[in-house]
Amino acid sequence: MTSPGRIGPYRIERLLGTGAFATVWLARDPVLDSPVAIKVLAENWHHDLRVRERFLDEARLLRQLDDERLVRVHAVGELADGRPYSVMTWADGGSLRDRLTAVPLPTRAALDLLAEIAAGVAVLHRHGVVHRDLNPGNVLFRSGPDGERVLIADLGLAKALAAASGLTARAGTPGYMAPEQDEPFAVVDARADVYGLGRLGLRLLGAGTHPDAGPRRSVPPEVAALLRRATAPRPADRYPDAAAFHAALRPTPTPPPTPPPAPVASILHFLPARTAQKPRIGGRKCKIDGTSPRRRVGVLVLGVLTLLAAGATAGDDTTGRRDAGTWTSGPVTVRLPAGWRATGTGWAGQYGPDGRLEPALVMSPDPLRWAVDPTVPGAFVGLSASIAARTTPAGFVAERPHAECVAAPVRRTRQAGVDWVVARFGCDRGRPEVVEAAGLAPGRAGLLYVQVTPPAGSGADFVDALLAGVRVSRRYAR
Repeated sequence: MTSPGRIGPYRIERLLGTGAFATVWLARDPVLDSPVAIKVLAENWHHDLRVRERFLDEARLLRQLDDERLVRVHAVGELADGRPYSVMTWADGGSLRDRLTAVPLPTRAALDLLAEIAAGVAVLHRHGVVHRDLNPGNVLFRSGPDGERVLIADLGLAKALAAASGLTARAGTPGYMAPEQDEPFAVVDARADVYGLGRLGLRLLGAGTHPDAGPRRSVPPEVAALLRRATAPRPADRYPDAAAFHAALRPTPTPPPTPPPAPVASILHFLPARTAQKPRIGGRKCKIDGTSPRRRVGVLVLGVLTLLAAGATAGDDTTGRRDAGTWTSGPVTVRLPAGWRATGTGWAGQYGPDGRLEPALVMSPDPLRWAVDPTVPGAFVGLSASIAARTTPAGFVAERPHAECVAAPVRRTRQAGVDWVVARFGCDRGRPEVVEAAGLAPGRAGLLYVQVTPPAGSGADFVDALLAGVRVSRRYAR
């Protein structure tokens, strides 16, 4: 396939993929100087008014919903030959289909990921939309300052629930498609997506897509029962929608967080590594990172979580250890500024090659308030081998613009054997100052990322001293 030089004002870089109805290209927005994905209706369909309208409906729907769990549409246009295109968020982390060919996720990680997917589908159901084609290729990943986020994609087959009963065309992916989708005049509603979620759960747990297959590893009996109910042949025997399925993964739902002004870094797991429960917490993203405030919903699989205070999160001898003036998360140890404490044992949504959470922590005079109170200074520190495999420290810092802040020139500093790339942003609202820093840890340990909101009146010396206190175990830096 010949690559076009441009689509509208966007410079094409490479082909991302092709499907039955569309082709997707990676392009660059010349105004924002950022990558975007451009979806173009396939040539053999652009004369079919029904397919063309469905293509445009998808763009309109995603633009209307504009949710962080869905692929976002930024603009639409039309080629010279009349084919429509939509400009969308680029999911730089690829798809779940790509990752299922690699090493299987551990059970806990698989269930956590399934809960994230269900939360995305619940957004659609909450707005009266049924996806109808949930499969690994339509679950995408996008990196960000708080780790990877799951994005639900390809709503070209989606339809308002009110009109779903009139569906006559077969739509869906074999192995993930609900049985009623094969029946010409059957009512297709949110329960069809629940079936797809159940099939995705079985696939994540190693069962493949055979209708009679069950998980091929040891999973809690309540999870096996949950997946059996989700994939029941009769819609009436399934969960009513994705929200109910998601709640079944969280037997005692936790209340949503109070809408605070902003976490500025990553969502952490505030439990020791040996604890079986695995939480995710969050607030709203601040306008200082160029996005609108957005609600983040915590994820809790198979257990009830009470957030622990920093002093109560000490783990074993390698995770969450607190010595005098230091804190350790996996191989990462930090020296705490005077009066600061730390908490956290993992980087939520950021998994290493072994399927485990990569190490991270938050330190602050009040770590739990730092995420919600812009007057509280603090810092996030994380170590990621997976990020190091895809980008450089300078590239990672460049992925974190703060559009409503004034950027100082990027500087470099060498601290404790690490060459850091440091970007400082002065902001008129929210947190007055945000510093982004990244560097390669010694050996092959990975990329160290530090985000700092320094105390008022402090300068570069405070940031450099903090960076100098970040160290990686020599046993890990092999």
